[in-house]
Amino acid sequence: MNSTTTALSPEARSEALRRLASEEMDVLVIGGGVVGTGAALDAVTRGLKTGLVEARDYAAGTSSRSSKLFHGGLRYLEQFNFALVFEALKERSLVLNDLCPHLARPVPFIYPLEKLIDRPYVGLGIGVYDVMGAGRGVPSHHKHLGKKKTLESFPSGKRSAIRGAVRFYEGQVDDARHTMMIARTAASYGALCANSVRVTGFLREEDRVVGVVATDLESGDSFEIRAKQVINAAGVWTDEIQQMVGGRGQFQVRASKGVHLVIPRNRINSSTGIITRTEKSLLFVIPWGSHWIIGTTDTDWKLDLAHPAASKSDIDYILSHVNKLLQDPLDHKDVVGVYAGLRPLLYGESDSTSTLSREHAVSSPVRGLTVIAGGKYTTYRVMAKDAVDSAVHNLDRRVPECVTEKIPLVGADGYYGAWNARQLAAERAGIRVGRMEHLLGRYGTLTGEVLGLIDADPSLGQPLSSAPDYLKAEAVYAASHEGAQHLDDILTRRIRVSIELADRGEAAAAEVAALVAPVLGWSDEHIADEVEHYRKRVAAERDSQSQPDDETADAARLGAPDVRVGVGG
Repeated sequence: MNSTTTALSPEARSEALRRLASEEMDVLVIGGGVVGTGAALDAVTRGLKTGLVEARDYAAGTSSRSSKLFHGGLRYLEQFNFALVFEALKERSLVLNDLCPHLARPVPFIYPLEKLIDRPYVGLGIGVYDVMGAGRGVPSHHKHLGKKKTLESFPSGKRSAIRGAVRFYEGQVDDARHTMMIARTAASYGALCANSVRVTGFLREEDRVVGVVATDLESGDSFEIRAKQVINAAGVWTDEIQQMVGGRGQFQVRASKGVHLVIPRNRINSSTGIITRTEKSLLFVIPWGSHWIIGTTDTDWKLDLAHPAASKSDIDYILSHVNKLLQDPLDHKDVVGVYAGLRPLLYGESDSTSTLSREHAVSSPVRGLTVIAGGKYTTYRVMAKDAVDSAVHNLDRRVPECVTEKIPLVGADGYYGAWNARQLAAERAGIRVGRMEHLLGRYGTLTGEVLGLIDADPSLGQPLSSAPDYLKAEAVYAASHEGAQHLDDILTRRIRVSIELADRGEAAAAEVAALVAPVLGWSDEHIADEVEHYRKRVAAERDSQSQPDDETADAARLGAPDVRVGVGG
């Protein structure tokens, strides 16, 4: 296996579709989020013939809209859920050290203390957290800071509100890239992965599921995929998929909306991230390149699952809470990006989503079908393992144990050496060291493939004119190697200009569409359609974010149709 030559290319997708329609899978996974791609990687590395289908794009739902942290979950300590915290801290260590050091990195945070009596309580909580995660992928243990040291590290802090802090580390990841790289790693081991494929029904033989009916949303063609076992890893769509089989499952999933704001880095002067409590959940201020990500909310959501909308009241809520800590308050004009995601929480008796379970559950409501739901981004690998364990239990042969804790993602192998040699590599490639660091942090040792595109066409070594943090080659690579089918996939998930630029990537849309058209076979008319669709999406999101509540925001966001709907979907 040579993972560096395995791409999620248009040709690979066509071949995956051909084989999915003509060969029986041992395991077929529905859902291309972090748990679904994780399950595909788990299954294929046990030697199982594995397929993965995703209705939209890899990570298009919850898995591109998280807080982008691998963390143990301080809030679970308060619930005395030590097992979940310990499990999450173990996963954080694995990701940071072994599985994808090119995509994840440790980030320092402070927990500001607003009352002196907070110190023993917060210090004890973070101390327990620190001991449980001792040596797990982060550079140092937690440290107590007085008021003076706290304000030195966080000069924007409100002097009248902050008495001191506790400093500690968490892990950060670009969630959408990470999920896509898991899919790409699964493909490198032989999994047949196809996005833009919607499951529309199940194949049944007597009382068992033996596959699915699916539609390729790019061509409009419907076909059957036969499989010995099907895993439903559809996140917030779990219940919807369950209804296709008939009857209620053993658990239900409830969607909780989490909204994040993106703010320019120069608006808050701090050398660390910040975590604090609100009355409902934790508030994070997270460094993100030249920006801060601030979130999150935790509210029940019963409206459109594909495009959850952030309302003006969500934005007001986050700003009001972060401003309690800031000397120079933020307002709406400081917000350059907004995104909303849905957490798939296991249905509980409580009305409050913040008390619903972040733990996951696996069930088999019908023979041949396994359902995995709940959980959190950090524990995706454990969830995937549990889902595949359940599915293979019903196969009529012995299947090896899970090995994913020993399977680095593509781009990880040799990363530390490549990072140390970045100065030499930059000189050879004729680019700045800072640009080489940016590439290594997105592609790891696959950076050579991006540079190969530039060797073949030197014009691709230029930055995008409207998004200069990214090279033209990165846009092309998203389509040729990373499975992007549409402009939206590229601008929102492969490069993150939809949240990082004040114009939400509108100015870059035409330039990127023209660059990827030869790879994706787009005509001039198709290019115009893609650009128009993206602009409508941005306009609908802006409109939704000025609406007072969820209902009006949802109605505004639905003003822009999904790019895949109407192409046979």
